[in-house]
Amino acid sequence: MRKSVVAVVGRPNVGKSTIFNRLVGERISIVEDTPGVTRDRIYAEAEWLNTTFNIIDTGGIEQGDEPLLVKMRGQAEVAIDEADVIVFMVNGRDGITGADEEVAKLLYKSNKPVVLAVNKIDNPEMREKIYEFYSLGFGEPFPISGTHGLGLGDMLDEVVNHFPEREEVDVDDDTIRFSLIGRPNVGKSSLVNTMLGEERVIVSDIEGTTRDAIDTSFTKDERDYIIIDTAGMRKRGKVYETTEKYSVMRALKAIERSDVVLVVLDGESGIIEQDKRIAGYAHEAGKAVVIVVNKWDAVDRDDKTMKKFEDKVRQEFQFLDYAPIVFLSAKTKKRVHTLLPSILQASENHTKRVQTNILNEVIMDALAMNPAPSLKGQKLKVFYMSQVAVSPPTFVVFVNDPDLLHFSYERFLENRIRDAFGFEGTPIKIYARRRK
Repeated sequence: MRKSVVAVVGRPNVGKSTIFNRLVGERISIVEDTPGVTRDRIYAEAEWLNTTFNIIDTGGIEQGDEPLLVKMRGQAEVAIDEADVIVFMVNGRDGITGADEEVAKLLYKSNKPVVLAVNKIDNPEMREKIYEFYSLGFGEPFPISGTHGLGLGDMLDEVVNHFPEREEVDVDDDTIRFSLIGRPNVGKSSLVNTMLGEERVIVSDIEGTTRDAIDTSFTKDERDYIIIDTAGMRKRGKVYETTEKYSVMRALKAIERSDVVLVVLDGESGIIEQDKRIAGYAHEAGKAVVIVVNKWDAVDRDDKTMKKFEDKVRQEFQFLDYAPIVFLSAKTKKRVHTLLPSILQASENHTKRVQTNILNEVIMDALAMNPAPSLKGQKLKVFYMSQVAVSPPTFVVFVNDPDLLHFSYERFLENRIRDAFGFEGTPIKIYARRRK
């Protein structure tokens, strides 16, 4: 089930970023930062009353023909289009301005639920200032203070009340959902077309052709799949088209709905820093991952080229050491047939369960081979381990003191589990608990 989206909009200098930063930066049971995302200060994953949602910060909406104003207004319009609920923020000290009224006109056209937040109401004596904002036509104004964090709970209660009811698409449990993520122009759409055997999505050499996620179902060897194509993700800080500003969010939505994520690299241009940032989204989400090196036909190669490139991938993507690497060419269709087996294997491992008795035989053998080290004069005692979840496989190891489980020894246990049971293509999570 995809998360609802909230856009914070308003004219400049009403405190949008202050509110956004407060929700993102402070632990008031509202926000858990999404790694690698909030650095752009555009969007984050938020939580209120056990409901998670994505929140978008926007630039101020101003009227004018200057290129910067047009870009800022365009970005806000895209955010409004992406949103399920809009927080319209105004400045309570200034009263209603002409710019506020222009923003209101834009929001009327959206036909989206709007929560009116009157910022900079820093004390009870100022609450009378909110009544004039009823005339904007968005119902009850909510007085808040970005400086002091006042009124945010009431505002968020109203925001969550407007979230639409989400129903899961009726898909068979055996259906494998996978998405393709990567920077623009690595050939994701071409790969989709090649896998489907027909032109289902637009293919173009122009970066960013695919604007939104496109779901397509197909069957291969009596196995059902749903493939999700996503817009390419551009490097932060780069000047880019308005709609591409939010392509990362759309890709994150696709990752949420996926069982397996294909991280698509350009074999011709090689690996850049943005590739690692993109791959990190899938890893942090706990999804199964397959690394796909596309455009392999365009690479000048000999019998050692593939091994060298694979070593480079392993070096640059150390956090994805569990992910298989598939070399192919969507253009010539060479080696494309090797991709689905890797997707299937990653999906099966992502949901694999291990019997507790067999698991503990492996763990006890590992302990005998490499006893737990002492830390600060205390020795870690491992009693037993059990698998508590799948997607990704999650294990709890019961010990005498969780603080004594050093990350290096945790890594050793993970490697022994992988050696015994495979789990190629999926991350593994291990948590230490004190035995009662």
